[in-house]
Amino acid sequence: MSGLAPRALEEIVRPRRLSDVIVRPLNFTVRPQSAMSQYLKSTWVRVGLVLLVVGATPLLFIITAAALGLWPDPNPNPVGPGILFGLTFWPAIICIVVGVIRARARRGA
Repeated sequence: MSGLAPRALEEIVRPRRLSDVIVRPLNFTVRPQSAMSQYLKSTWVRVGLVLLVVGATPLLFIITAAALGLWPDPNPNPVGPGILFGLTFWPAIICIVVGVIRARARRGA
């Protein structure tokens, strides 16, 4: 035997009411505007954002222009901009993460 008391049949068949369920709200932390400006003051974050924009803009421009019919080839294969994006994406993300970590450490100290 499992040691548990048998449950009533109506308890098993009937779903629980929502009032019996305790739901905790998701913990979305809304930071004030000053926190974002603290991150943007970080040189690491700014360098990461510039790398992201410089690396992604040519590729996104070609994709958007082809989708709108403004590019001469309707099915382009932008190898050069793709390589540029591939070489700048991860360094940009790393710079942004390092900048955010350093800004949080500076704010906490």
